[in-house]
Formats: sequence, C-alpha cells, structure tokens
Amino acid sequence: GYFPGRAHDPRHDVERKACEAEPASGEVFRYQPLAEALIRVLSSDDSPYAVMTSADLRAAVARVDGLGQRGEGTQLVARAWTDDAFRELLLRDADAAARQLGFEPSNYTGSTGATILSVVQNTPQVHNLVVCTLCSCYPTSILGLSPAWYKSRQYRARAVRQPRELLQEWGVDLPDEVSVVVHDSTADHRVMVLPQRPANTDGWSEEQLRGLVSRDSMIGVERTLVT
Repeated sequence: GYFPGRAHDPRHDVERKACEAEPASGEVFRYQPLAEALIRVLSSDDSPYAVMTSADLRAAVARVDGLGQRGEGTQLVARAWTDDAFRELLLRDADAAARQLGFEPSNYTGSTGATILSVVQNTPQVHNLVVCTLCSCYPTSILGLSPAWYKSRQYRARAVRQPRELLQEWGVDLPDEVSVVVHDSTADHRVMVLPQRPANTDGWSEEQLRGLVSRDSMIGVERTLVT
C-alpha cells in the first residue's frame, strides 16, 4: 500500500461505505458548499489564492466535454467486426488498438498517470456489463461523458447484486444459458464492451456498421442491435 505497515479495509468495504455516504437523489452533499467555495477561491480572477483563471477553468471543462465526441468507440467496434486481426488486438491490448486508429485511450496523461482500457467481447454464451461500484470510472476518452444513470446508486449497486433483473428492466432478457459477467471499472482501469455484430450485415461498410452501435451497447445495458 501507500503507507507501509498501515492496514487497509478490503476494497468492498471501502466501496460500500462510499455508497452509504453518498447523498440520495435531490439531496445536497454536506461538503458541496465548501467545494464550490474552494473552486471560486482557486479560480477567481481577483482572488490572491487563484491557481488558474476562470478562462483556464472554462477551457478545461470544454476539453472534458469534448472527449469521445468523434465516435471513437463506434469506430473501434466497426473495425473489430470487419478485421479479425484488429479484433484480436483490441481484445488483447485495447490501448494499442485505439492508438492504431489514432485515438488516445487514456482519460489522463502526464503526471496524473494513464488509465488502461480493456475491451470484453459479447458472445452467444456471454453477456458483459460494465459498472463502477465506487463512483463513476468510465472510458470517457472513447465513449464521451458518462450518462447520469451510470453514476447513480441504484445502477452501481444492482449491476453487481441483481444484474439479470437490472438488464431485464433495460429490455435485455437473457436466457439462462447466457452467463452475465460484470466488470468493475476502477480509477486506473476502464472497460468497454464489444457487442455482437448483427446478422445480415455482410458486406456493410465500416461507416454503415458504426451507425448500428450505441453507447449503451458498449456499456452492456443493450445486447441486440437493430439493423
């Protein structure tokens, strides 16, 4: 650990406590006013304690908002559907596959450290579902900003405890012979699902195939893509 000799709680206990401390929908987190005050002090143009200008802050927010807006995820999926060698690379080393198409797979670079991207493949026997039980870890650089429901307490808890029931509510009714594998994203490891290619799409171009791929299918709350 970071502190030799110091005992750490098991990860599942840490995550449970974090979820229990999270405010319910509509409630204000008790430290939110403090956080907002710190942002004003550290980014105000007339604050003697500012470490960035308000323009710097707006530019940083704009950069985050722009992540994943080129359809990086759909391009990875479409290429994997049409190129067996690329699919093998994507499943073995998603970072290398993304860079082969000119994408930066990591949400962070530089002194903050890089995140690792993994891609897991749906098959007739296996359905994959992605969650972050601790907070909202998500492959933003590939899929864009995470949807609000992905960060909700309900989704984070039920994806682990009741994945089949949760998927049924999304319209994904899996037969008993299909296994559900839940992947827990972390601060340094993000996961994306490679959905199954729809039938009757032989001969389709990558551009046509990209139009079939949804964000939800790359998270795992959608299984059957409609042609």
